Amino acid sequence: MVDFCAPRRKLILELDGSQHLEQQEYDDERTTFFESKGYRVLRIWNNEVMNDIEGVLRAIDLALEENSKIE
Repeated sequence: MVDFCAPRRKLILELDGSQHLEQQEYDDERTTFFESKGYRVLRIWNNEVMNDIEGVLRAIDLALEENSKIE
């Protein structure tokens, strides 16, 4: 299960908290799996969402733009 997914745009958004510092290998394996299915995975820290939502939205927009160029 992922946090957010835009299937038509092949983008997965994962919101990561501090527990992800201890599970880097697991996250890397998940990212590799999703990428093997043609998805781009954008990982964003929870504190970024809380402290810089505009930056987060820009990053999502940029990822969507880049994915549309690939299609």
